[in-house]
Amino acid sequence: MKLTIDDLYDLSHTRAAGYLKKFKYPWEALEGIKELILEIGPSLSKDEYDNPKENVWIAKDAKIYPNNYIDGPCIIGHKTEVRPGAFVRGSALVGDNCVVGNSTELKNVILFDNVQVPHYNYVGDSILGYKAHMGAGSITSNVKSDKKLVVIKNEGELIETGRKKVGALVGDRVEVGCNSVLNPGTVIGRDSNVYPVSCVRGVIPENSIYKEARKIVVKEND
Repeated sequence: MKLTIDDLYDLSHTRAAGYLKKFKYPWEALEGIKELILEIGPSLSKDEYDNPKENVWIAKDAKIYPNNYIDGPCIIGHKTEVRPGAFVRGSALVGDNCVVGNSTELKNVILFDNVQVPHYNYVGDSILGYKAHMGAGSITSNVKSDKKLVVIKNEGELIETGRKKVGALVGDRVEVGCNSVLNPGTVIGRDSNVYPVSCVRGVIPENSIYKEARKIVVKEND
């Protein structure tokens, strides 16, 4: 199945494009997100971005509601909304026109432009592609219960990541249903949908509908 960065993401929709091009697989890019933000942040235009605290850069046209917490290193892009109760723990590169919603927590993530994590979401050690949407209460689980290193399960192939923490690698325009859990090392191909209240693991092909384990169907064209 398609697992590479080129397979999953249109890099024209993120400030991380040059960085991501260095890697073949998206989980390889998780290690350097903090350093990437610290490199990009100081180069941002002071006419377009505020620097309200150390290593935090927020676009002047972003809408930052009260009663949230944003820690660095972090970049919040143009016209993005950060709603009340959001908890941005750091190492978060958030694109333009995104929504970081109430009671949503971000940690060590790249959110491409137009990503929505609008209600009660946890997204950690993950990359969400252009126009990806997490339904209310859906989360990325980023540590295995046995605390072993995360392995990507691609049909009969087991791909070692070498990392204890890997959340989800979610392709462009993916829709994740409400109250779903994306288990460590989940990869979801472009233009796929996940049914609400799903427990997802492994690799989901592009243009699919995930209904339940071992019941994934190809979308019908309109």
